Amino acid sequence: MAGILEGLRVVEGSAFVAVPLAGMTLAQMGADVIRFDRLQGGLDAGRWPLAPSGRSLFWAGLNKGKRSIAVDMSHPEGREVITRTITAPGKDAGVFLTNLRVRGWMDYETLSRHRADLIMVTLLGDRHGRPQVDYTVNPALGIPDITGPEDHDEPVASALPAWDLIAGHMCVASVLAAERHRLRHGTGQEVTLSLKDIAAATLGHLGMIGDAVLNEVPRTKSGNALYGAYGQDFLCADGRRIMVIGLTSRQWSGLIDATGTQAEIAALERRTGRDLADEGARWALRAEITGILKPWFAARPSAVVREIFDAAKLTWSEFRTVKEAVLGDPDLSVANPIFRDLVQEGLGRFPVPGHAADFSGLEREAPRAAPVLGAHTEEILSEVTGLDDGEIARLFDRGIVAAPNRCGRAEETVLSD
Repeated sequence: MAGILEGLRVVEGSAFVAVPLAGMTLAQMGADVIRFDRLQGGLDAGRWPLAPSGRSLFWAGLNKGKRSIAVDMSHPEGREVITRTITAPGKDAGVFLTNLRVRGWMDYETLSRHRADLIMVTLLGDRHGRPQVDYTVNPALGIPDITGPEDHDEPVASALPAWDLIAGHMCVASVLAAERHRLRHGTGQEVTLSLKDIAAATLGHLGMIGDAVLNEVPRTKSGNALYGAYGQDFLCADGRRIMVIGLTSRQWSGLIDATGTQAEIAALERRTGRDLADEGARWALRAEITGILKPWFAARPSAVVREIFDAAKLTWSEFRTVKEAVLGDPDLSVANPIFRDLVQEGLGRFPVPGHAADFSGLEREAPRAAPVLGAHTEEILSEVTGLDDGEIARLFDRGIVAAPNRCGRAEETVLSD
């Protein structure tokens, strides 16, 4: 099947979350994404979580659909191979995506000498070029200080690398914007982003910087409450916990009607002089509202709550572990068209997602395998860099490049049907 980005070639030199995610996203939309790694594998080749076999589920998850070339980048000829791969001819080629920029070799100034219309998208840690990861950016910007239970004094880091995920998709947008510009004007360019800038800009977009500057009282932890409106978790009679949202007027009135607490809520409004149709008032009185609603949940098992809330079309969810969600939610199974159940060598069988978007003009692309390290070395050297058979054989003989069928199995995980 042809994806919406069929014909676009992107070369990726990366590690960890954001840039591998960007490359995978482009590959899942049909781009030919070539990932290059060291002969022993990339920096994230063995990153957790691992399968029982010890192979990286993380690496396999973020490298689906790419082609792989393994190169000794410490050798001048290895660096030349990478340069030729990045700057190979073709109007839809010459796009390089990285967070591993190396001055004097793998940088825009050097590479653009080999191809003037090169597009290079580089993700830095911060704008000064210092290394950063999600788990250092987050505390630097104060997010852990407003995360966690209300009575918890210590900062709480998130298990989800939100800035990495946002940065990955910002890299995708940057590649496509720069490529559109090149198609219209014929010129390439370097696009530089930093993880910290993306996080800082997001705080600004959400009003959090203005809040910190203009308001005297700083925002504090609010547990599982929905900040600025009403949303709260409740314990049901069977020990299961659910989350219910009363953000919009329909959600709020539906919650009160479903729980039969209209009289108590009206009494709270009279007593406080606050109109709970206003979401800010709901936030200010969230403790009192929760006190009214709590006995209703405590008297009912979660199955009964589910039936009532679904009938009322409320916005709610049940708290689960990841394992419970995977085993019990059809949206995380092949019942959802984005998933394909794959037997994955060295890992096992489980649902693997493709791209989440459904383009009406094209058939949905099924998820494709992440490659073994160096699985496509020979074809890339021939088709992309234009080397002849003798030159390719010499590179293999000298150990400058590697492939599974020429040097044994590689370290990274393979996915296959």
